[in-house]
Amino acid sequence: MNIYFFGDSISFGQGVSIDLGWVTKLSAKLRIKFPQQDITAINSSINGNTTRMALERMPYDIQSHDVDILVIGFGMNDCNYWETDKGVPRVSPLAFEANLKEIIDRGYNFGVKEIILRNNHPSIRQKIMPYTDITYAESNATYNSIIRKVAAEDQRVVFVDMEKAFEKYCENSKLTMKEFTLPDEIHLNQKGHEIYLQTFYPYMQESIEHLIDSK
Repeated sequence: MNIYFFGDSISFGQGVSIDLGWVTKLSAKLRIKFPQQDITAINSSINGNTTRMALERMPYDIQSHDVDILVIGFGMNDCNYWETDKGVPRVSPLAFEANLKEIIDRGYNFGVKEIILRNNHPSIRQKIMPYTDITYAESNATYNSIIRKVAAEDQRVVFVDMEKAFEKYCENSKLTMKEFTLPDEIHLNQKGHEIYLQTFYPYMQESIEHLIDSK
């Protein structure tokens, strides 16, 4: 069973040791849970990637492999505004939505059996981005809503709402997002990766069990 994680630095694990990233720890946990299954987990995530960049590399990274479960996670680069773009996001909201839909459609077209789509954790970065009156935190929340919309409109995909998961965890624990991110206020620290691991594991377990039962 081939599981591919297709995303950006949040799935890659930028800023933490490779053994502490949620994707690595999740993969190891699944192999223990399903010892009779030949599980191959591949992390095809690249730091800095947008959905536009993902589509360009999808033919090799996803389409040319026999992928059973595809985990999609983008948005935290798409929503960013660079100085050189003069007030235009790296990927516009409309293009972001279309790109996500195309990634999903291409995945199913090339034989993916289960797609898990996630949005991203909240950011506390409140600095106004260049040539805008928008903070990174606000833009990230907007793109999280777009991902939520795409999932709601496509009954084929399993949706994991990481934004709400962190909000609920912070509310229950009385902690703030600062406890879960690196100093850049975007990328996850070890504690943040643990929340992703805890949140994702039940969904991954269910998807694997569903594929086993369908054989």
